[in-house]
Amino acid sequence: MSKDPGAASSADCSAADMARPPMPPSIRAGAMNHAIFRVARLHRMLAGQLLRRVGLHPGQELVMMQLWDLGPQRQTDLVRLLGSDAATMTRTVKRLEHAGFVRRRPSESDKRATIIEPTPASLALRKEVEQVWADLEESTVDGLSEEDQEATIHALARIEDSLSRAAERQPPLA
Repeated sequence: MSKDPGAASSADCSAADMARPPMPPSIRAGAMNHAIFRVARLHRMLAGQLLRRVGLHPGQELVMMQLWDLGPQRQTDLVRLLGSDAATMTRTVKRLEHAGFVRRRPSESDKRATIIEPTPASLALRKEVEQVWADLEESTVDGLSEEDQEATIHALARIEDSLSRAAERQPPLA
């Protein structure tokens, strides 16, 4: 017997479950979509609150982590590494440059390419960003056993693979 994800008895509900409004019938047909949407929204909101403390917005820390770990990168490589699009990456890099965390320069080997490199000012930010990510991880997995965490990571990887395959099957926009 399949349990309705929008309803649960009070015996198996946490306080958070009790505060969560029941799903309308139209959403129950996409219960997984609704759950992913809600989790992603809350995760991004908390990430934004934590990152604001160090002067960043969600997504900017990912660019900085790539630069800190891999060194200077072509902007097109950052787009590929982070699964972004060119316009979003251009805006992100401009904001990071304006804040003094990255520097742009032309590539010596390909004059069409722009190299993005972390500044010394950004290096002082690294430990703070790593702490924000540790705090976000702790909040995310609070109450989950190691086994539950591993199972969740595995399930999310399978969902990501499914969504990637579905996106590849979509016709390009005209």
